[in-house]
Amino acid sequence: MKLDHSIHKGGVRVSQIETLATVKVSKSDDLYKVVDSLNRTLKERDLMFGLSLDEKDREKMVFTIYET
Repeated sequence: MKLDHSIHKGGVRVSQIETLATVKVSKSDDLYKVVDSLNRTLKERDLMFGLSLDEKDREKMVFTIYET
């Protein structure tokens, strides 16, 4: 799924974000630390990671990998 989350500066597209993978996992208090570490380590490889609560099941989290 390609999402156009472009930032425009002076009419020039700066970046696009593409969702590479999404997985639902059990809720964990420390999982955000893993996501933060991945973001810090792999941002130079144009990868970004996200974590959110599942809207339908608050005991699950959604982990997403993006290419920027």
